[in-house]
Amino acid sequence: MGVPIISNVVNGIKGGLKATLKGTADTGSVLANSVKNVAVTTLKGTGELVVKGLQVPASIVAGAFEGVADVGVSVVKSARGIVNGTIQGATDSGVSQKDAVQGSVRQAIESAKDLGEDVAEVAVEAVKGAVNGVKQIGGDTVGAAKDAIVAALEAAKDIGGETVESVKTALNSSVDGAKEILNEIKK
Repeated sequence: MGVPIISNVVNGIKGGLKATLKGTADTGSVLANSVKNVAVTTLKGTGELVVKGLQVPASIVAGAFEGVADVGVSVVKSARGIVNGTIQGATDSGVSQKDAVQGSVRQAIESAKDLGEDVAEVAVEAVKGAVNGVKQIGGDTVGAAKDAIVAALEAAKDIGGETVESVKTALNSSVDGAKEILNEIKK
């Protein structure tokens, strides 16, 4: 049960990001800023879109994942920058921190599954990107970490199978504070 996405936002982000990344050797360093800038520009261009809920950040992430995949850039390596830039761009456009974090992390995992990527690895990168993006805007990084981990687990649950356990294991071993958050969620 994914987040409904807004196709004109997806296409705007995808096209803008593809144009930005073509011919760029070091995509890692430009990705977060590129996604943020393309997101802000695209959202301004869509008029009075509903800038609430998970749809906007999910649409930005979906478009960014499609864009990097089309250009041939590693989706796993791009996930952190995509989520980071999405959170910055979405919050600049009026989306709440919690919605930006949850929408972008959930969609990163759903897009990873759709593109045949390692969902657990993308979950780790998405959670790290969420915390970093919130840090960049001066937000609540502890709350962001919890919101991101909860969103990652919900998306993994939607995928089913062994996905929840592999995502939990990956987060536990790779994300600072995840073990405590996961234990808190169990209660």
